[in-house]
Amino acid sequence: MIKKIKIEIEQSLLDDLKSKIKLTRWPDEIEGSGWTYGANLIYMKELADYWMTYFDWRKTENEINKFDNFIALIDGHRIHFLRIKGKGEKSVPIILTHGWPSSFLEMLKLIPLLTENPGTSFDLIIPSMPGYGFSQKITRPGCNVSFIADLWHKLMTELGYDKYGLHGGDFGAGVSTALSMKYPENVIGLHLNYIPGNYVPVLEENEEFSKEENDYLDSEEDWYSREGGYSLEQNTKPLTLAYGLNDSPVGLCAWIVEKMYGWSDIRGYIGNVFSMDELLSNVTLYWITETIHSSMRLYSENSKNPLIIGKNSFINIPVGIAHFRYEDPFPPRRFIDRGFNVQHWSEFPVGGHFPAMENPALLAQDIIEFFGKIS
Repeated sequence: MIKKIKIEIEQSLLDDLKSKIKLTRWPDEIEGSGWTYGANLIYMKELADYWMTYFDWRKTENEINKFDNFIALIDGHRIHFLRIKGKGEKSVPIILTHGWPSSFLEMLKLIPLLTENPGTSFDLIIPSMPGYGFSQKITRPGCNVSFIADLWHKLMTELGYDKYGLHGGDFGAGVSTALSMKYPENVIGLHLNYIPGNYVPVLEENEEFSKEENDYLDSEEDWYSREGGYSLEQNTKPLTLAYGLNDSPVGLCAWIVEKMYGWSDIRGYIGNVFSMDELLSNVTLYWITETIHSSMRLYSENSKNPLIIGKNSFINIPVGIAHFRYEDPFPPRRFIDRGFNVQHWSEFPVGGHFPAMENPALLAQDIIEFFGKIS
């Protein structure tokens, strides 16, 4: 069952949000420390003041409602998605899947770029993963990227698409990869700007990783020792963290914005990449839907279900990779080739973890070029 909806958040929720921002108890910080210890205090106070005084969720809501929003009931789970038909001579159906700590809002800038291309355009399906945005929270164990892949395939079948393409970053890359493993006969091609964190390539007997691959694995371990505290907590004790983040809007905002700052090509200032309205639209979505805990749980669920890819589970469908410079750590080509049939590889000298927001024109063009080659 699929039902068209309009997004309309109760005003009382928005009024309560502003009241809670006003009551924030601020921490201290080490003088001149900037973002070294986490979300910068000066910036967070500016952002909170803007949130309380100037930010208007209704503008975001109006942007969302410019597109057709739906709720699909798939295996008893309510899944929110956007559906936008392509206007080109040939339109390829494609699912764009977001990650954490973003949401379906991450993909909005791609919509005109992918649907209005006169040659190859796309019929876009942009879902919210379970426990994110307006999709249902799943409160039993097992909601990992493989589980979500099954939901996405059933959604596309319900929509009448027997063949379709995939694009994803972050957890969206994991969902898209799992879909490609489980339903290769239905997937036209897989385009990624991130390699799933739970991807484990299987070596042949007596085979070893190259020096370049081992150097990457060392750099990944170093990165997690410096930047991965959030991941360890979300992997192991997400509920404990959620009590504070679900109750304090500024706490929630700091947790998310720190990642937007640290994982992006900000060139010294977060405002070079993201406007306050863009940052706060995403954080407000998490707040009004109370989905920070349900979104973080995906870390724990995925850690129990690695994507083991090797000779017997190799992804044979065509794969396109877009590597943006500040997506770090990023595996070398050989490491990826062990599990993926890479037929398209692009290196970009700019951009980070959120290219759909940071560099939408570059990402959209790469998606168009890849699917133009294979379809």
